[in-house]
Amino acid sequence: MFQEMYDVIVVGGGHAGAEAAAAAANLGSKTLLVTMNLQTIGQMSCNPAMGGIAKGQIVREIDALGGYSGIVSDKSAIQFKMLNKSKGPAMWSPRAQNDRMRFAEEWRLALEGIPNLDFYQEMVSGLVIEGERIVGVRTSLGVEIKSKSVVLTNGTFLNGLIHIGEKQFGGGRAGERAATGITEELMELGFESGRMKTGTPPRVDGRSLDYSVMIPQPGDKRPEKFSYLNTPVLDIQRDCYMTHTSLEVHSLLREGFDRSPMFNGRIKSLGPRYCPSIEDKINRFADKDSHQIFVEPEGWDTVEVYVNGFSTSLPEDIQFKALRSVKGFENVKFFRPGYAIEYDYFPPTQLKHTLETKLVENLYFAGQINGTTGYEEAASQGMMAGINAHLKVNEKDPFVLQRDEAYIGVLIDDLITKGTEEPYRMFTSRAEYRTLLRQDNADLRLTPRSFELGLAGENRLKRMEEKQSKSGLFLQFFKETSFLPEEINPILENVNSSLVKQPDKMFKVFSRPQVTMAHMLQLDKVSSFVQSNELDKEVLEQTEIQVKYSGYIEKEKANADKLQRLENVRIPSNFDYSQLKSLSFEAREKLNAIQPVTIAQASRVSGVNPSDISVLLVHLGR
Repeated sequence: MFQEMYDVIVVGGGHAGAEAAAAAANLGSKTLLVTMNLQTIGQMSCNPAMGGIAKGQIVREIDALGGYSGIVSDKSAIQFKMLNKSKGPAMWSPRAQNDRMRFAEEWRLALEGIPNLDFYQEMVSGLVIEGERIVGVRTSLGVEIKSKSVVLTNGTFLNGLIHIGEKQFGGGRAGERAATGITEELMELGFESGRMKTGTPPRVDGRSLDYSVMIPQPGDKRPEKFSYLNTPVLDIQRDCYMTHTSLEVHSLLREGFDRSPMFNGRIKSLGPRYCPSIEDKINRFADKDSHQIFVEPEGWDTVEVYVNGFSTSLPEDIQFKALRSVKGFENVKFFRPGYAIEYDYFPPTQLKHTLETKLVENLYFAGQINGTTGYEEAASQGMMAGINAHLKVNEKDPFVLQRDEAYIGVLIDDLITKGTEEPYRMFTSRAEYRTLLRQDNADLRLTPRSFELGLAGENRLKRMEEKQSKSGLFLQFFKETSFLPEEINPILENVNSSLVKQPDKMFKVFSRPQVTMAHMLQLDKVSSFVQSNELDKEVLEQTEIQVKYSGYIEKEKANADKLQRLENVRIPSNFDYSQLKSLSFEAREKLNAIQPVTIAQASRVSGVNPSDISVLLVHLGR
């Protein structure tokens, strides 16, 4: 069946696997996607949404690099919101509710449209390794498929164990079997593994809910989208709804605590800190009388509803009884109960920044196998692993994003240098250069790099260059064009800002916090410039941010440049830190285990302090 040697085999068809396969194949590698079920490619295993705080920035970055997550999200969106709009632009985060079935369908069709990509449905149960290099995979039927590189994106399937109350059974997702064999083989090769858990809420019949007593959560009046390409913008949206738990609900949930796998010791692994189960919430926040529940439709036409905020592994009878006490859920009918799932992961300090493993050459890990949680985090790792697998087999330089270039760079650097003992989730607070890494400029940051790589197409580059050119032109207009006091003072009076007595450059008055682009467009000179140059909403937004935050942006750039000097100080490979007795014991231990490539990476390793970095700099001759 498989006579030829593949360049890249991707194991798993979730968000990480789909992006990995797309990236490798689009770059020209002969790629095979092997998955246990071809019908669940791009499946939204948990909530039917993409993006969110910091996650939306990642989707934009994937899109700017030439990935598919943003395009698929736009084509299947049922609602769009820009979160944190009341805060500064570094915090603005796009989020979409999606039609679960259409999302998976769009992913499948997108992948089938890539000529270099083959598909095969079967479980990969082993790896074929010669010396210290991977040369293929082995399936549960005993079929060996040869490849120059392999990307593992097994999600929650590696020895997956599902818990509902006191019941437990093997599975990687509801209704799907677990994957076995790979963990044991990797451990025999010397890999360290651990267990993590995640959970999901019940899915219910929307026809059984009373929406009239819930609070509607509509999308934005002028919805945006993820992709920088010409994908559709929503003209009709579906509402979500919000309701709350109560003391009665909490009391009913507590009745099942003695049968909860979380509290009776059956589950020993750690779950996501920032997405706790409902039982965890009422236990940890016992002083709270209620918690928010978001009622999210699963699509345009289906009646299935996702009960966001009610993730649980309590017995199904307790789940049902408690949920029926939530306002609007008095007559609820279940499609399926919530559950927790435990699965194997491999601490990501065992990887290089390319996501290639240190122990086995040409073997890459991406997604939840690395201890992350979230579709977006997984998709970005998959893309980077697919890119680097292609580059490695073609003997080209690796593609690594720095912390000041992308949230993706922050994510991977955090994983590699710090590791994680609980499911890792991205936040804006994790990025020290978040003013530079905004959702609005991901294309300006990353598309030129991706175009050089051969992934982003010419159409994408031209759109980016046009946006950059028009924004630069508009910015120059504000710096060079003057206003008269009689033109601007009525606007300033309106926004309670101090009036001006003499003409000045528009940039100066536009820099005031109270003055927005909408105010500036009231001036004839500005509106005529916009019309004559056909400036769109993206250009207006980009220009306004550049005007208002230029000082912060310049300061962050200067800080990033300083750090970049340390990124250029490389540490010899396989450096023996134990020879440097001036280093703290913890620093020697951690640095020997992680083997950072540069001084800057060494400085970010947990347990390494500034005096350790000084010792290293002295030893390396600064």
